[in-house]
Amino acid sequence: MNEYIHKVQYYETDKMQITHHSNYIRWMEEARVDFLENIGWGYEKLEQHGIYSPVIGINCEYKNSTRFNEKIVIHIKIKEYRGVRLVIQYEMKSLDTGKIVLIGESEHCFINKEGKPIILKKQFPELDKVLYSLK
Repeated sequence: MNEYIHKVQYYETDKMQITHHSNYIRWMEEARVDFLENIGWGYEKLEQHGIYSPVIGINCEYKNSTRFNEKIVIHIKIKEYRGVRLVIQYEMKSLDTGKIVLIGESEHCFINKEGKPIILKKQFPELDKVLYSLK
């Protein structure tokens, strides 16, 4: 399981001084970018190989609010990988209060520049092996 820490910024809060709900989706992306870098397949490397991985679904359940300057640890892991489809699971927890603030998932596919599906096992076996090993 990968761990990423985000500090809530002032601009991420709303008039009620709590984090606006849309920011949690951004934090999921920050954690995912960090996760891919840590496994040696960051977005830059993926795109250099002609691999694109759009988000095809997002699901999240908000548990507790967060506020400016609060530190949030985001645990990320692969929930499901089937060669063309990848589901990543996120758990966000406040380092300040210890409370879970969000549980979520993002679903992705792998495509080439033309938007055609890529079967990683055939075309990029080294990436396929890494993702399978993390399930």
